[in-house]
Amino acid sequence: MIILFKIEYTRVSIQIALITNDTMKNLTKEACLKLLSTNYIGRIAYTTQGSPDIIPITYFYDSEHHSIITYSGPGGKIDAMRKNSSVSFQVDEITTLDKWKSVLLYGEFEELSGIDSKHQLHVFSEGVKKVILKRENLNPQFISEFSSKIESDSTPIVYRINILEIKGKQRD
Repeated sequence: MIILFKIEYTRVSIQIALITNDTMKNLTKEACLKLLSTNYIGRIAYTTQGSPDIIPITYFYDSEHHSIITYSGPGGKIDAMRKNSSVSFQVDEITTLDKWKSVLLYGEFEELSGIDSKHQLHVFSEGVKKVILKRENLNPQFISEFSSKIESDSTPIVYRINILEIKGKQRD
């Protein structure tokens, strides 16, 4: 419901539209997981030097392990998550101001190594390619087509976010 107010103040007329919360709904767990599985760009939040940081990342939702798979080069983000493994992660689909969905999850950073790391990087790459094909009708062949980190000289650090809690909202 939209409520319009008209305010007259000295020769200036202002109309203000208030959107009430009666159109906002909670997403079910199934709807949250669907939103995660049909997207590949989200934002990870972590704590560094006592302050929160949030940055966009490319990800893949691994339904088998109920986790987010991604990777990064070495640096401040990885160092911070090694010190404090509690993270949050958000994914949105925004069509208009009045039509959107948003999922927020809380989880634990887990750095992968060895053969598991290589396998999960492959799962990530193949998974993201499938999501891109379905969403955008594009068929990337190589991870470098949707992620720049693989071009760096350092070995990628593959990690997962083990999901502890998930919730979502939508407005339509």
